[in-house]
Amino acid sequence: MKKIQMVDLQSQYQKIKEEVDSAVVNVMGSAAFVNGPEVKEFTTELQDYLGAKHVIPCGNGTDALQIALMALGLKEGDEVITADFTFAATVEVIHLLKLKAVLVDVDYDTFTIDTEKLKAAITPNTKAIIPVHLFGQCANMEEVLKIAKEHNLYVVEDDAQAIGANYTFSDGTVKKSGTMGDIGCTSFFPSKNLGCYGDGGAIFTNSDELEYKIRGIVNHGMYKRYYHDEIGVNSRLDSVQAAILRIKLRKLNEYSAARNSAAEYYNKAFANHPNMLTPVKAAYTDHVFHQYTLRILNGKRNELQAFLAEKEIPAMIYYPVALRKQKAYFQESNDVDFVNTDKLLDQVISLPMHTELDEEQLKYITDSVLEFMNK
Repeated sequence: MKKIQMVDLQSQYQKIKEEVDSAVVNVMGSAAFVNGPEVKEFTTELQDYLGAKHVIPCGNGTDALQIALMALGLKEGDEVITADFTFAATVEVIHLLKLKAVLVDVDYDTFTIDTEKLKAAITPNTKAIIPVHLFGQCANMEEVLKIAKEHNLYVVEDDAQAIGANYTFSDGTVKKSGTMGDIGCTSFFPSKNLGCYGDGGAIFTNSDELEYKIRGIVNHGMYKRYYHDEIGVNSRLDSVQAAILRIKLRKLNEYSAARNSAAEYYNKAFANHPNMLTPVKAAYTDHVFHQYTLRILNGKRNELQAFLAEKEIPAMIYYPVALRKQKAYFQESNDVDFVNTDKLLDQVISLPMHTELDEEQLKYITDSVLEFMNK
């Protein structure tokens, strides 16, 4: 049996090696390393895939979030609401821009922002909402967008973990994750569902005004060379990464299907276990399984992780500490308002999930989990 990894990028690369190697060599030969033809082609292809009017590549997913907030023209102290249960980058950029992060609880089943808690957190100082499409499925965007419209708020989607997922509105309209709010942001970090071989990210919008603003910000605030109209940053996707992403974008639906197949194997193996809850897919969204995350109900999550490690099965805890309790972002809070987040911190464990899992590996993983849980 092959060594089990959380994400097996080596095996995935071997399947596309010839295409990738050729594409990288072509970039080297062209010497168009920054904003070259590959970047422009990838931008167009991603726009077409997403059905987004504009895609602006950038250096990484964190930059994407920061640039998105910069483009909205928010002022120091303006409030941005997001989920307490997510990776720190979402809150990090709010603090970097001297805005105020307002953290709210998540839905226990989907791990995405609780829209009732979102409504309750809105104040006259609230200017934006960042729903996070966590672990591979969309937040309840129809409700988020409704709330945002009622209160005249911006919506910036954190789509780092769910690119390729479809969201179905109650009227039957279907849109890709990241294309529903004012701005969408994603990461192409290697372990992501659409990952490059370094850092990379992108920003999506259907607004011509925001697209113009974002394109200036990513390039030092320049719309004309050496004329700096506003404060900007230097955040670009390089041509080598764009060339790799073009190849992987063509396979993204295939990759999502492989992840779903692995998730179905896990689901079947763990179905109806009294001390485990398998991932819940909301009716309005696809799930592209960036992570396959169980909830362990018997208080032995950490012991399970240690047991799997002995079996040479990696398993990760995303996330062990609430953002509101992190030293860098600490804020006084009533824990009663974060019941679901605090339960999840003690229960969640993510099993290996990637495009290269085979049946032998899946059987070994599930048998090992059940061996421990059935003791």
